[in-house]
Amino acid sequence: MSKTGLYREHELAFRTQYAELKERTLATGILLPGTPGTLALRKGSGYPYWYRVFYSVPGKQSEELVCKDGDAKALQSMRDRMAFAEWSSSQVSALRKLGFQVADKTTARVLVELHNQGAFEAGLVLVGTLGYVAWLNELGAIAISARTLDIDLARRQQLKLASSLSFLATMQATGLPFSAVPGLSSSAHSISVKLPGVQALRVDVLAPGKRLGTVIRVPELAWAAQAVPYYDYLLDAPEPGAMLAGGHCIPVRLPQAARLVWHKLYSSTQRRGFPEKAEKDRQQALVLAAALLEHDPRALELAFSEAPISMAKAIKPLNRILSKRLDIPLELNRVLSACLSTRNGRAE
Repeated sequence: MSKTGLYREHELAFRTQYAELKERTLATGILLPGTPGTLALRKGSGYPYWYRVFYSVPGKQSEELVCKDGDAKALQSMRDRMAFAEWSSSQVSALRKLGFQVADKTTARVLVELHNQGAFEAGLVLVGTLGYVAWLNELGAIAISARTLDIDLARRQQLKLASSLSFLATMQATGLPFSAVPGLSSSAHSISVKLPGVQALRVDVLAPGKRLGTVIRVPELAWAAQAVPYYDYLLDAPEPGAMLAGGHCIPVRLPQAARLVWHKLYSSTQRRGFPEKAEKDRQQALVLAAALLEHDPRALELAFSEAPISMAKAIKPLNRILSKRLDIPLELNRVLSACLSTRNGRAE
């Protein structure tokens, strides 16, 4: 167990259980959306067909054609896929009880659809709070995390899709009633979709840009993204990971953990008039930094040395604030202080 108050460490057996689930999922390919379901033989048309009956989203039953009756190979293939989905769901449930971070079923439906469409493999990256909690699982860390009502997706450069993929159509293919959020002006392109209701899920698309909020076209998704400063730094060389959500383990791409730490700290300095959100960014950065230090002691220093000079300059005033926090372990305090006391950072 970690000695820091920022997080606790999962036991090795539990980390191994998560790693096995992730490994088997990565080898699976296309995931079955929704619940594993059951098989049903329909004969109403005079020609018997097998269907998978399942809940595609909470409260909505759906049916999927499997094969003609008598196609033993296709039927067995579906049985195998459903058996894996059932096993995966039981593993995710067990990991949730052990303290792993698991998002809700609605989030799962969105991420499964994006995975099945090849969006993450093409370069789409899961960022924001979900990216942070995915890294907690990857690093075997137990920490309190606030529930998020957003899925933040980002792309650094044009996605390497085999063919163009409509973002809005992909979101609506989930069976959830997503609608485009109007842009900031009548001529602005939408950068988000949202479910009905004030507290409902929102999916945002983000991209690098010098001015926060600038709308950037994403032609391969027939969509647009909101610009975020220094996202080119955050999204450089993302890593494969996984997100636990609903009953699924979903392969995704994540920003490098150390870069996420520094960008979270930078973001905390830009939260004008939102002290709670600034503190959330700092807390997430510190938890992730403490967990990462146990696995890769040099990662934080290297990532800071690669940060743009202007970004590093914006973070440096935090040195005085962070040095007064009693929950930061001595070694992490030393690393943060060493980075923030130097003129590290690469040229713009």
